[in-house]
Amino acid sequence: MNDVEIRRRVDAVWRIEGTRIVATLSRVVGDVGLAEDLAHEAVAEALEQWPRSGVPRNAGAWLTAVAKRRAIDGWRRQERLDQRYEVIARDLGTVTDEEWEPVRDDVLKLVFTACHPVLKREAQVALTLRVVGGLSTEELARLFLTSVPTMQQRIVRAKKTLSAARVPYEVPEPPEWRERLSGVLGVIYLIFTEGYAATAGETWMRRDLAQEAVRLGRVLATLVPREPEVHGLLALMELQASRFAARVGADGRPVLLAAQDRRRWDRGQIARGLTALERSDALGRGRGPYALQAAIAACHAGAPAVDATDWPQIVLLYEALEQLTRNPVVTLNKIVAISMVSGAGAALEILDAEVDDRALAGSHLLPSVRGELLTRLGRTVDARIELERARELTANGAQRRVLEEKIAAL
Repeated sequence: MNDVEIRRRVDAVWRIEGTRIVATLSRVVGDVGLAEDLAHEAVAEALEQWPRSGVPRNAGAWLTAVAKRRAIDGWRRQERLDQRYEVIARDLGTVTDEEWEPVRDDVLKLVFTACHPVLKREAQVALTLRVVGGLSTEELARLFLTSVPTMQQRIVRAKKTLSAARVPYEVPEPPEWRERLSGVLGVIYLIFTEGYAATAGETWMRRDLAQEAVRLGRVLATLVPREPEVHGLLALMELQASRFAARVGADGRPVLLAAQDRRRWDRGQIARGLTALERSDALGRGRGPYALQAAIAACHAGAPAVDATDWPQIVLLYEALEQLTRNPVVTLNKIVAISMVSGAGAALEILDAEVDDRALAGSHLLPSVRGELLTRLGRTVDARIELERARELTANGAQRRVLEEKIAAL
């Protein structure tokens, strides 16, 4: 293989195995920042060695073994040979496929560590998406509508804070769960949404990220089965993920909800989502933000077509969600639902009256919705202006092509 092919293989291995490698190393060295540094050093060594030796059969195990050796070298240089060194060194020469398999909730431990209360919420989310989701600094900067240097500083500070506070790499004891749960749920949801609709790149979705978020949600539901919003989030992710096969055409182009072949929706995953929502409701504490969103997704999942969807019920659910979250994106989604009930004209009036442009500055969502409503009203000149503005604001290539098709159709 030439260098370009090797780099592609390394990139592929990192996308698939990177999170688990960092999680496994975090368990070994007890420091998330150090674990990520060691993993990247191992990747650099792979780029150097694999062109000569070839790609190992189990590339994830190879990278993990190299990173462990680098950790031992560091301890040796610092004269910190302790029991951890002895245990690792004893077995290091015979890394097998079985040894590579991490403890089932290793990644979940990584999330709980990154969501420790010593970090501010924005740092929790950024660090987890970096070390668990594998997002680049550039992607994170676009996701948070900030600059790359600002995001770099945020991640570095978060790692240093965890290290200085000697935060253990573990799932906390039950009395600490409630304190940490809100941050963990928020992070898992953001990982899922980045997978469901990628902020950047040329692909419409990042299914690997979304599937990892669903897996984390399932594990979390077994850890805290009496928390309704855990089941609510899991229900939301299962129901949304059920559409994945229908969201992309055979040519790789995005397929929007109205045009999706609903026969391709995963009925098994829909059933799992509805069961999780029932479990959330059965706990009798009312629906929180995730359960409300899951209920909206359930309305779509149960409808045979867009026109047969219970849009009035969806409007009511969005109004309840809006009161809980005060989130402008929720308001936008409510307005789209209103347009399905009362028409585009009524929806546009509400949009202009209720949505502050400053709240969504830098986002393509507001001009996208406004452009869609104007298109339905036949105001093509105004619609073109809004859709072109949305096209300029989006960083995702697939999303940009969808907007370009809408502009061309005008």
